[in-house]
This record gives sequence, structure tokens and C-alpha cells, in this order.
Amino acid sequence: MKVAVIHDWFNDIGGAEKVVHEILVCYPEADVFCVMDFYKAETRKKYLHNKKTTTTFIQKLPFSKRFYRFLFPLFPRAIESLDLSAYNVLISSSSSVAKGIRKNDKQLHICYCHSPMRYAWDLRKEYLEVVGNPLSKSLLNYFLNRLKKWDLKTNKTVDHFIANSEYVKCRIQKNYQREPVVIYPPVHTERFTVNTQKQNYYFTASRLVSYKKTEQIVRAFAKLPNLKLQVAGTGPIRDRLERIATSNVEFLGFIPTIQLSEKIRNAKAFIVNANEDFGITVVEAQACATPILAPYLGGYKETITEKTGIFFDSQKYTDIYKAVQHFETIQKEFNSEDFVDNVQKFDRLNFQKQFKGFVEECYRQFKTK
Repeated sequence: MKVAVIHDWFNDIGGAEKVVHEILVCYPEADVFCVMDFYKAETRKKYLHNKKTTTTFIQKLPFSKRFYRFLFPLFPRAIESLDLSAYNVLISSSSSVAKGIRKNDKQLHICYCHSPMRYAWDLRKEYLEVVGNPLSKSLLNYFLNRLKKWDLKTNKTVDHFIANSEYVKCRIQKNYQREPVVIYPPVHTERFTVNTQKQNYYFTASRLVSYKKTEQIVRAFAKLPNLKLQVAGTGPIRDRLERIATSNVEFLGFIPTIQLSEKIRNAKAFIVNANEDFGITVVEAQACATPILAPYLGGYKETITEKTGIFFDSQKYTDIYKAVQHFETIQKEFNSEDFVDNVQKFDRLNFQKQFKGFVEECYRQFKTK
């Protein structure tokens, strides 16, 4: 097989980029394509095995690194401009436009779908709420409608979908009318060690954007002045969060991976409040025997058990407040063995075996047609 791996873009480091890393472990000779790539040398070495990527015209546009989100109307044309004719297996890693690549009948396209395009489908309301100006909101909605139509049309170019969770599988079935298989994302569980000697702080980490619902966590701790919360991450709403935060909330900004892991490992609990498709960080926290406080939504239903965390009913700060209070009364009841048992099925070696097995079986069937 001559393999091309296509990802949306390489700008941040998240769960999707960790998946790409493991796909390249499975297919080390693969070439990598994307809309744009702003990785520094150290990050490239760690996540892309030091591979150079082929990018699109978006890469050359002024200020594209900083303002790429505003360029989304150009993304379909950009991804379709990639020439992939030299490859017979195309593997797209997509939560935006990567699955919209052009292909011919002699090429097999397998899409690892982290999520159907959130801003065009499920989270459109949340994205539109951020825009105050009615004219701008109307213009944004127009472009999102166009993007949604394009997204629906291009799903026909995918031969096989892989969903990263049962939750995403249901959304692919609903939005694309396709039947994916589920292969959970890879987690380096061996990098994390169980720690039962926790320090006296709660911890949360994410991009500080509206749909992550970090604001509600901060507001909950305003009602819990005797408990400490540390918040890691950067993003456009950080200033607003700092304005509403009380003195028991500390903002750490961006912290390196090693330091982040230690923060999670030592926290008395890790709090999340987004409706995530999977949530690799939540599994990493459990590998450290750090209990999770999470809403009973999305992929969390698959990654957290009643023995490894506490679910709260909604993303409202009042429910988070009640969950933290409840945790304070029962935290000694958690058993480290339950955490270890739960995370094993998400280990990266399981991912490699399942992913490579699926791709090669699809290719075998494709060749015999």
C-alpha cells in the first residue's frame, strides 16, 4: 500500500493529533497532508515523527496562523486542491474538512472521524452566540449552511468510516447516514503511574473557548471558597474567566505536557464540563488514579465509570457545585485498581492492532472487487 494521511491542520496539540501520531506508527512510510501546518521542530518530531507535510494555499495567506478560524469558508477549496493521485490508500483524520479530499475509483479512502464538523452540525448555536453583531451572525450562518451542504456531499467519497466512540458513531449515522465501526483513540497508559497521594487542589485543562464550558466550573468554585481550583489552558475567553474568578481559582496558562501530566496526577480530582466526543485527557487522568467529575454526556459515558468518577446531571455551575460537595464526602472510597482496569481497553497498542487490522482488511476487499 502507498498511504497518504490527511489531517485538518497542525496548529494545536490535542487528541486528534495523538491519533495521527499512532497512525504514523502503523504506517511509518506514509506521507502527510493538511490544510496548514505551523508546528515547531520539537512538536513535529514528537507528533509527526519529524515528517514534513504538504499544505495548501491557506498556509501562505497573511496571518493564517492566528486567524485561521475566520478562513473556514476557504477550507473546502483548500482541501480539494491537494493532489493525492500517487496514493492508493487515503486515511483522513477529520473533525473538519480532511474527509473532503478528492479521490478516484482506484483509491481507497478510510476516514477516522473524531467528530462530524461541530460548527456546521451540533454546535452551530454555540458558535453563533459568540457573534454579537446581527449582520455578522447572519453572514456566518450563511457560510455555515454552505459548509454543511459541502460536508454532507463529500461524505460520499469516504469508503469506510471509523468513529472514535459510540457517541460519534451515532452522530455519523444521523448526519451522514453511514455505518461506521468504532475504534477508540490511543492512550499512552504506560506513561502514567498510579498516585494515591493527592494534593489539595482540583484541576481542569482545556482550550479556553465557550463550548468547553469552563466558565461554569469557575463559577462553581466561586461558591466553594475553601477549595482550590487550578485552570490550565489558553484561549479567547481567558480574560473573561479571570474577571469572574475568585481568589481560590488560579490560571496557569499553557503548560508543557510533562508538567500537565504531573498536575493531573497530583490533583484530588480532574473536572471537565464539555460535551466531548471522547476525551483522551480524561482517560490519562484515570491512568493516574485521579477521579473524574464530568457531565453525563457524550463520550464520557464510555470512558468513565461510577468507580472512577462522579457524573453530574448538566453543564450548569449549580450541578458542578453539588458534585464537588459530594466528592468531598466520598473521595476516600475510590480504589486504584478500578482505574487501572478501566483504562486498559484504551491503550495505544489496542488501537494499533485494531486500526491496522481494519485498514488492511478493507484494502484486501478493495483489491478483490
